[in-house]
Amino acid sequence: MRIFFRLVGLLLVLLLGVLLWNTYRLPSRQLTDVAPAPEIPVSDSAVLHLSRAIQIPTISDSAQKDTSQFEAFVQFLENSYPRVHQHLERERINRYALLYQWKGSNPDLKPILLMGHYDVVPVIEGTESSWTKAPFSGAMQDGYLYGRGSLDDKSTVLGILESVEYLLGQDFQPERTVYLSFGHDEEVSGLLGGKALAQMLEKRDVKLEMVLDEGGTIKTDGVAGLNQPVALVGIAEKGYTSVQLTAHGEGGHSSMPPAKTSIGMLATAIDNLQKSPFATNLGGTVGEMLRFLGPEMPFMQKLAIANLWLFEPLLISTFSATNSGAASTHTTIAPTILKAGVKDNVLPIDAQAVINFRILPGDSVQGVVNHVKAAIKDTNITVESLSAFDSEPSAVSPPDADAFQQLHRAIKACYPDVLVSPYLVLGATDARYYRRLSENIYRFTPYQLDEEDLKRPHGTNERIRIATYHKMIQFYATLLSSMAK
Repeated sequence: MRIFFRLVGLLLVLLLGVLLWNTYRLPSRQLTDVAPAPEIPVSDSAVLHLSRAIQIPTISDSAQKDTSQFEAFVQFLENSYPRVHQHLERERINRYALLYQWKGSNPDLKPILLMGHYDVVPVIEGTESSWTKAPFSGAMQDGYLYGRGSLDDKSTVLGILESVEYLLGQDFQPERTVYLSFGHDEEVSGLLGGKALAQMLEKRDVKLEMVLDEGGTIKTDGVAGLNQPVALVGIAEKGYTSVQLTAHGEGGHSSMPPAKTSIGMLATAIDNLQKSPFATNLGGTVGEMLRFLGPEMPFMQKLAIANLWLFEPLLISTFSATNSGAASTHTTIAPTILKAGVKDNVLPIDAQAVINFRILPGDSVQGVVNHVKAAIKDTNITVESLSAFDSEPSAVSPPDADAFQQLHRAIKACYPDVLVSPYLVLGATDARYYRRLSENIYRFTPYQLDEEDLKRPHGTNERIRIATYHKMIQFYATLLSSMAK
């Protein structure tokens, strides 16, 4: 028995040694040799431009019958950025999608592309009175500019244009060609905007060194285990599909229901599906995030991340404590639409549900359909893929690529106190249409937002801090100066 306890003690000492060895040799991925970016004088006109842009209600909808506001916005850009429209080539695709080309002096260098969208979502009817300032007023108060599009995504479009206008005023000539791509229907799938723009470049056999779209942000109150601001750079985004379940019953009078009604079968199917979640893992983008942030965390969290072989179940449990954390580790299942019945005393023959899935890189649209059929196990229920907006999850762009390192460097130059980390974009962006044009597709806008501010895009009181917008212009100018030289 004494030998047994000695052996156990020896094994524990060895285990502790391995854990500590892995922890102390976990290298930091943060760049430290970055000089601060030079300050850029931002004129009052930049903020006034954004205010005016917000006052043009470019609300997108799938029908897009009234396009007058989109035409007004395009004309507004022409009037506000004369240097851009004098020196860059501009094309209009499907009338309102805009592609600018700033030709570089060295055609051997692959171009870079900065992108955004200028359409916005509508304000929910009846919530207008809850806004501090009217949602399309572009009004300023207490250092903020209010309005739909101040965050999503007119400030990106105008921030990029302001930076190019500034660089042109400094006689900057890029060596690397720069494309600017601005869609007008991202909020309703981007088929006529982002997708058409990408297809045009693809037909021209353009290969890009980097694509930068919206998606990530600077989380000023940190992430789990860290109080330091973190710049989250999307290196991938989840796929999208919806599946319609139709349960077929007998119908008839509600006074004599059968043992299985269509609604009952549908409810059971949904319950079975939600009890059969997709597998969870910490690979891919979450693994890259842990590589970048783990070395900066307090000792115990760092120890767990350095030894995933032992602590992965604990870390999965930690991620699962929040909806956003859980969503980053597996394909999600979300029932969103139910249809059944027309009268309270009539049994419906058919009952339908639409289930939306956001697909983790590594899974697929077809894999989702197969999973649904296996989970519900009911031949009385038809499973139909609603394929109109299907999108496979993106490839994972490498955080070790030179393009990511230059993006990392530009972030640190403008925001020296932040940590930089890859992450997974849970929603969909127009960047997904560029997958054939570049291996280096990143999603980041330097909004400085805390947890409460993250509710504002698409929500009430969407606003941007004016100082944040000034800094955004500096960031884009810094990135262009370094990557396009």
